[in-house]
Amino acid sequence: MQSLQEKAAEWSGVDAEDAFAIDGTNLYEKLGLQTFINLSTNFYEREQIGCRTGKIGTWIFYMVRVYADEEEWFRSIFSKSKKEDAIQNQYEFFVQRMGGPPLYSQRKGHPALIGRHRPFPVTHRAAERWLNHMQQALDATSDIDLDSKTKMLNFFR
Repeated sequence: MQSLQEKAAEWSGVDAEDAFAIDGTNLYEKLGLQTFINLSTNFYEREQIGCRTGKIGTWIFYMVRVYADEEEWFRSIFSKSKKEDAIQNQYEFFVQRMGGPPLYSQRKGHPALIGRHRPFPVTHRAAERWLNHMQQALDATSDIDLDSKTKMLNFFR
């Protein structure tokens, strides 16, 4: 029987060494608390906006995030939590997992991610959609350097 990590590596295409490269760098010290707040806010709050610029009619689009996702089945996963709580839970967990103080555990107890996510339909399809939103949030968070983004995305994947 495959371990959870072996299955994750197989499905994600990310080997364990790359997935846990975040442990070789203290990303909290490198990036700071505000960067994790910005990342989580970008993940949950950014909405699609189209605007016209200049006389030539150039359009600029910003991508939809989780609470404004076009797919109801995906939005419904998050529907029972307030956006502000979701943002705080996420950035506190990221801070704690990536070298910072145990903010999440101090407020909510052990992360126990499998147990906390058990009530939700975390399918491969949902995971890919979550990752797509996270990639967009990482791209929109300009204070995260490319190396840190790569380590974080490999960990998330």
